[in-house]
Amino acid sequence: MPSTRPRTATKFLVLFTLKERLKLCYASDMESLNCCACQKPKPTLVCGSCESKVCKNCAQFLDEGQFSFLTKIPAALSHSTYCPACFDQHVASELDSYNRAVEAAKNILVYEKKQSKETRLLSRKEKPVRVESCQDSGETILRLAFLAAQAGFNAIIDVQLSSTKTRNGSYQTTTWSGTGIPSNVAANKIAKDRSLWQNPN
Repeated sequence: MPSTRPRTATKFLVLFTLKERLKLCYASDMESLNCCACQKPKPTLVCGSCESKVCKNCAQFLDEGQFSFLTKIPAALSHSTYCPACFDQHVASELDSYNRAVEAAKNILVYEKKQSKETRLLSRKEKPVRVESCQDSGETILRLAFLAAQAGFNAIIDVQLSSTKTRNGSYQTTTWSGTGIPSNVAANKIAKDRSLWQNPN
């Protein structure tokens, strides 16, 4: 005959604990099937940062090459898809700073190496910066200007550009590289006659 002995409190506690664990596991599994932001079911994307599932409506996207002007792209900015929380935490402020630097670069004063007459009194304390593998001279100068703007300067001087042609059968490509020195030009020393200096932007 089955035992009629009453269950002890310890046995009830064990059974209760097991049931609660199963509920938590089930709830966790269900949550993993939902969007981490809006909790809607069957999200089709994954956050590249935290690997949580996220739906298309909640996901934040970065275009390929979004931070291409940076000399080194941090791992946190190298993903294409983010959940809202990770985007706000890792990307939003960096993207804002990057875009402001790009806009500032368009107004950087650009002096070529041959324009020594206009730059002879400017500081050359900073180390030269270099960019490579650019598509044309305009992109090369803009990338140099970006590095100057990002470092807080308003000019790039002693700019030198070079191009290299590469032939692959009947197909030929040209890549550009350039160097320059970030510097600052005081407002009262900026040449009034723009013909004295060149700014490709």
